Amino acid sequence: MKKVIVIGSGAGGAMAAHMLAKKFEVTVLEAGKEFKPLSLPLDKLAMFRKTGLYFDERMIQLLLPSMRIDKQQEMVMVYGRGVGGTTTLATGNAVRADGGLKAIGINLDEEFDELYRELPITTDHQRYWSPITKRTFQVMQQLGMDPQPMPKLLRPGSCRLCGHCSIGCPTLAKWDTRELLKDIKVLTGCKVTHIDITNRTAQKVHVTRGLQHLTLEADVIIVAAGGYGTPDILRASGIDCQPTLFVDPVLCVAAPMEKARQDRQLLMPFVSHREKYIISPYMDWLSFFFNRQWHKPMDGMVSLMIKLADVEQGDVHHNKMSKVLTPLDHQRLQQGVDDCRQILLQLGAKDEDIFLGTLNAGHPGGMLPLTQAEAETLHSPLLPDNLYVCDATLLPQALGLPPMLTIMALAKRIARIITPS
Repeated sequence: MKKVIVIGSGAGGAMAAHMLAKKFEVTVLEAGKEFKPLSLPLDKLAMFRKTGLYFDERMIQLLLPSMRIDKQQEMVMVYGRGVGGTTTLATGNAVRADGGLKAIGINLDEEFDELYRELPITTDHQRYWSPITKRTFQVMQQLGMDPQPMPKLLRPGSCRLCGHCSIGCPTLAKWDTRELLKDIKVLTGCKVTHIDITNRTAQKVHVTRGLQHLTLEADVIIVAAGGYGTPDILRASGIDCQPTLFVDPVLCVAAPMEKARQDRQLLMPFVSHREKYIISPYMDWLSFFFNRQWHKPMDGMVSLMIKLADVEQGDVHHNKMSKVLTPLDHQRLQQGVDDCRQILLQLGAKDEDIFLGTLNAGHPGGMLPLTQAEAETLHSPLLPDNLYVCDATLLPQALGLPPMLTIMALAKRIARIITPS
């Protein structure tokens, strides 16, 4: 049986591994360890905010080892490192975001249909919405923002409304890609340094695992280390990437609202699609713990997220982001802030009490973008014949939307291309 090595266990890597395991011997290499959700109650941790203990966003790794933070002057990059990748920290949104792929001739209708049949995707969570969530939905309807319930990778009956969606679901009500890997060999703690390539063939994967150096051989190699990790592996292997990084920046706009209890709600329960950004209710735990403007009690504020489709301009080197938002990005963010301010005012907030969160991002991609020429193969000519990329690195444009479902659809198609008929 031919061997496949998949580097990364997030949306793309896990789905590709799951599909290919039917006909290949598959090994998944994961840089992180087994994922463990935050076990401490958030209200207990919140008691220490006034002490100044939480002074740097990177400290979140002490509480949640699978979460990684890259902090630069303008924004904070958040990503997952552990089995399941960032899917364990995502809020389980199953929204289709393939407009850029369709524009270059890639139609994934069949793969999306399969995902909707195979995965627990639902909008049947509206009955669990709190009064403030329902009220926000109504206000946005009245303002003509056309909010729509967010499709969720969720088993609503198991959700206990703890607000932990983005720090690890304690009841496994939220689906993540660990469920695709149950019968697949996963080696944790494996940092891939580079891939040996000779005569357009990828031959060996070089890995450090603790103090060990491992060299692994395979017939097919898939790099799915995420839009943040894949470019480093490719460059170290002699394959260049483009400085076209997008990150889908997130900025939350919030206001005090007594006993709103948004901290005990499903994150991003509905969404409003605007021009180049979306708006959705979201309790921003990064801002709550590390932004001093967020000093209100966790049950006493309402927060709205702006997620922006940024200009594809930036780079990653050695897991460090080089990314500056353009004037157009800032203009669109301000439009989003104005929209959120209008919503909060309609909810009863005072203009002078509205405050902003920490600008952060968590959807890196776009540094080896597919073009119309690769619409059939999904394989860049820069890659050896037996080496595939299978994550957001392939996406041709910023989404401004949760990418997980789209990456899994891409992974399904790539797995079909690899698998002999």
